[in-house]
Amino acid sequence: MRLSDAQLRSLKKGDTARKVSDGGGLHVLVTPQGGKLWRLAYRYGGKQKLLALGAYPVVSLSDARSGREAAKRLLVAGLDPSAEAKAAKVRHKALTADTFQAVGEEFLAKVKREGKAEATLTKKKWLIGIAAMSLGKLPIAEITAAQILIPLRKVEGDGNYETARRLRAVIGQVFRYAISTSRVSNDPTFGLRGALVTPTVTHRPAIIERKKLAGLLRALWDYEGTPQTCAALKLMAILYPRPGELRHAEWSEFGLDQGVWTIPARRTKMRREHRKPLSTLAVNILRDLQNHTGNRRLAFPSIRSPERPMSENTLNAALRRLGYASTEATSHGFRATASTLLNESGKWQPDAIEAELGHVGADEVRKAYHRALYWDTRVEMTEWWASEINRLRAFKTV
Repeated sequence: MRLSDAQLRSLKKGDTARKVSDGGGLHVLVTPQGGKLWRLAYRYGGKQKLLALGAYPVVSLSDARSGREAAKRLLVAGLDPSAEAKAAKVRHKALTADTFQAVGEEFLAKVKREGKAEATLTKKKWLIGIAAMSLGKLPIAEITAAQILIPLRKVEGDGNYETARRLRAVIGQVFRYAISTSRVSNDPTFGLRGALVTPTVTHRPAIIERKKLAGLLRALWDYEGTPQTCAALKLMAILYPRPGELRHAEWSEFGLDQGVWTIPARRTKMRREHRKPLSTLAVNILRDLQNHTGNRRLAFPSIRSPERPMSENTLNAALRRLGYASTEATSHGFRATASTLLNESGKWQPDAIEAELGHVGADEVRKAYHRALYWDTRVEMTEWWASEINRLRAFKTV
C-alpha cells in the first residue's frame, strides 16, 4: 500500500512502536513518543538490514522514496547502502569538523600531554597560528600542496627563511597526526621540501682558542654583578649545561655532598632525567651561592621576582658588559667550548663527552650505555675540566 501525506499526518502514536509500509521495503516507524521515522528494509550479503532515512516531515514522502530508489541502485551495483551512508557521514565530518584549525588544536593538545617543554609548545602554537590564517577553515582532507605554499611564501617573502622552514615542518606534523587519526591519507608538505629557500646556518659563537678563553675566564671571575649572576657565569664555564637548565635550577636538584646535579626530565631537551657530576670547584661555588639564595626554591632567582628564574638574557647581557660582542661569546657557546677542548685533549672518549653534554641517540641501549658505563669517566673528566679552567685563569699568557 502506497502512503499519502494525508495518511502520514493522521498517524497516531500508540503504546508500542508500529510499522506502516509504503512498499518496496520503505516504511514509517511510528514510535510511542509520536515520532515518524523513515526506515528501509533490505537484504545484503544474505542478511536482513535496515537503513535510516530520517524523520517525517523533515524528510518528506517524496524524499524518502527517492532515498529508497537510490539505495536500490547501490544494491544493484553491489554496494551496501548502510555502509555508504556511514562513509558519507565521515566525508561530511571531514568537510565541516576536521578543519586544519581543529586538527591543529588536537595536535597541540597531544604535544602538551606528551610533556613537551612550554617553550616548544609555544613555538608550535605560534607557527600553527600563522598557518591557520590561510588554512584554518579549510577541510584538512582537501588541502593541497599549492595551498600550503601560500603561507610559506608569505613568511619567506618577509626574509624569514628559517621560520618558513619550521612552518613547513610543523604543518607536516599536523598532517602526519591527521594521517594517524584517519583524517587524511597523505602529507602534502613532503613535496615542498625543495620549494623553500635554504637558510644560511649560523653557528652560535664560542671561544675555543685557549689564550682567548683564559681572558674570558679571568673576566668571568672578576665580574661584579649579583651573586646569582656571578655564580651562573662561572658554572656555565665549569659545567657547560644548556642555559635554561641552569637558570631554572632548584636547590632540591643539587646533591652537594654527593657531588651530583640531577636535572629533571621536564627541563632537558631530550625529555629524560640528566645527572651531571659536580666538580669540587662547582660545589664550592654553589655552597657560596647558598649563603645568598639558599633559603629560596630557585638557585638563580630573578632580582625582580624571587619566585621566577633569572632572565634568559641576563647571562648574555653580562657577557656584553664584559666587552664580548654577541658574535664572540654567548652563554650557550660554553657548550661548544667545552666539547671542542675536551675532544682535542685526547684524554676522553667522545661518547663520554656526548653523554656529559646530554646528547644521546634514539637507541635505548645506547642511552643506558651512556648513563651507566661512562659515569666514572665523566666524574674524572669533570674534575680535569675544572682544573683546566683554574689553570687557564692563572696564567696571563697561555
